[in-house]
Amino acid sequence: MADTMAKSKATPVNITILGKEFQVASPEDEHQTLLQAANFLDKRMREIRSSGKVLGLERIAIMAALNLSYELLNSPGIDSDEMSDMEQRIQLIRNKIDDALQESEQIGLTDNP
Repeated sequence: MADTMAKSKATPVNITILGKEFQVASPEDEHQTLLQAANFLDKRMREIRSSGKVLGLERIAIMAALNLSYELLNSPGIDSDEMSDMEQRIQLIRNKIDDALQESEQIGLTDNP
């Protein structure tokens, strides 16, 4: 992803997760994939929220990230180079989620479902 970002200028794209809109910088040629990832994450987070076992946006996001990371790490056929690349991508996504959560706190959004 870092190589791609060096080749393509990052531009903002709006994603919606649990009814909240976030603006994320991404290379234009990756916008569609980012939107698909956001839709997938939104679906997972809605499933977790509807279970009633986890409350609060931040906790739901952490549970979704943990579940997806577990599934990813247990996928067959992943070598160590691919794992390192995925870990870097996961860290970038984690940073973007942290930034978005921080921004939502700064503008007064709550984590009520």
